[in-house]
Amino acid sequence: MVASTHWLASATGMAVLEDGGNAFDAAVAAGFVLQVAEPHLNGPGGQVPAIFVTATDRTPRVLAGQGVSPAAATPEHFAGLGLDLIPGSGLLPATVPGAWDGWLLLLRDHGTKSLREVLKYAISYARNGVPLIDRVSQTVETVADLFTDHWTTSADLWLVDGKPPVPGTLHRNPALVNTWERLLSEAEAVNGREAQIDAGRRAWSHGFVAEYVETFSKQAFRDASGRDHAGLLTGDDLANWEATYEDALITDLGDWSIVKLGGWTQGPALTQQLLLLEGFRDELSYVDGVPTARTVHLATECAKLAFADREAWYGDTDVPLDALLSVEYTALRRALITDEASNELRPGFPGGLMPRLPAILDQLRGIQGGSGATGEPTIGPQGETRGDTVHLDVVDAAGNMISATPSGGWLQSSPTMPDLGFCLDSRGQMFWLEQGLPNSLAPRKRPRITLSPSMALHEGEPTIAFGTPGGDQQDQWQLCFWLAHTLGGLNLQEAIDAPAWHTTAFPSSFYPRSWTPRELVVESRLGQSTMDELAERGHQLVNAGPWALGRLSAVSRDPASGILRAAANARGMQGYAVGR
Repeated sequence: MVASTHWLASATGMAVLEDGGNAFDAAVAAGFVLQVAEPHLNGPGGQVPAIFVTATDRTPRVLAGQGVSPAAATPEHFAGLGLDLIPGSGLLPATVPGAWDGWLLLLRDHGTKSLREVLKYAISYARNGVPLIDRVSQTVETVADLFTDHWTTSADLWLVDGKPPVPGTLHRNPALVNTWERLLSEAEAVNGREAQIDAGRRAWSHGFVAEYVETFSKQAFRDASGRDHAGLLTGDDLANWEATYEDALITDLGDWSIVKLGGWTQGPALTQQLLLLEGFRDELSYVDGVPTARTVHLATECAKLAFADREAWYGDTDVPLDALLSVEYTALRRALITDEASNELRPGFPGGLMPRLPAILDQLRGIQGGSGATGEPTIGPQGETRGDTVHLDVVDAAGNMISATPSGGWLQSSPTMPDLGFCLDSRGQMFWLEQGLPNSLAPRKRPRITLSPSMALHEGEPTIAFGTPGGDQQDQWQLCFWLAHTLGGLNLQEAIDAPAWHTTAFPSSFYPRSWTPRELVVESRLGQSTMDELAERGHQLVNAGPWALGRLSAVSRDPASGILRAAANARGMQGYAVGR
């Protein structure tokens, strides 16, 4: 079974399974196709975090495919540029590209196919053309002036006679094809599947890709600050980083256990929300597949507390997760929730530690970030993006299972590198420049990312892999799915389709880092009476329409029968689930 945010990726993954590949072969092939099919949401210069289990080892593991900041990315450098936030576009926020190395590490250790066998699908689409979805054309239209005036290499790739491409037309990327073919050529200069994969990794991090990234990064380009800045990445930065495996965060919730990435991501925020809601279990309910106003209110208030802790405690450092997830701490936090919508950002004191929030937060309250459709990346005219990403889930008959959330390196993040056919990411915008915070900028450190794949165990056995794009909303929309499935009794597809919601009552991870304390964005299918009650409780409602929030997908395997299932998002008519 394969489920993803684009039908071409899902079909590719299924083709690999039909050809005798396993779930990891399928995921890697689908992941590369997503770089071509959804270029406004991810690309070769991005990253890939994932959670997976193998048929022989049922303990979930994390694939850590998020690169680090450049060695030259010091607070002093940004202070010298007169910046108090890292721009959301251009070359300054680039981190080491992690997707290529992450996917290849997974393929080497857990796949069965050769690099050429999994990469051929993406190469074919890049060479022969992929039909552009509406959102790609809309994204290019938003940044067309930026491309024309400042990012001319991007204009060369994405504008047709100076205009955005027409939706549904074929888009080709011959430079990217050449990059992939050259990587394959260097990989296949050695013998053996694993040796070839490692040679392909080295050709990227120590070879022509790294060399060109350094050369291109020395040029200055316009970014979201409104000024031109050169980048900081060097070939040495790429050579000194590689993807790794990590232990997953596994938390018991009765018969279920939720599996997330560690505190260098926002993943534990979902865990905190679920633990907080455990104390309100008798007050949570669904009626005819729709959550009650009480359920939405309590979930929203739990989200505010969990994400306040994210701001104060999460980062690529020593995160006090044991204290944050403890029964005692959770009870203290739960007691803060009332019948009224909170207007405060209230991090807690895990283990008696004193929380600290960025001093700049008050200045960011209510700032407008850009323009774009709710539930999709919000794109500003300077290329800054709020919200992001693609997602895929795969499970095979043997029980191999993976949930992956690739992202970054989208077409609007930075100028296209013409010799490579892709651009660098802008994930570094998630750092704070103020020092002394868990997520403060430092050289060769990972930003606290929003990317947050999920897995669930039932009575200890891996059962569901799921996730969604959506930036800061990922672990809120996944909460909506989880409650609908485990509390509302809805199947995977029904749970994805159920009305969703999210709050913006905490700082965005994306430039310009705005937040609106009582804002609650809802799908109108919650019902007018529910929305009225939420407004009476003090929530400032934004009606997103009936089908607007979340782009979830999920796969599952019944431990008893071995039956496989999959589901994908109907919103946008783009996600796709396939299997047999």
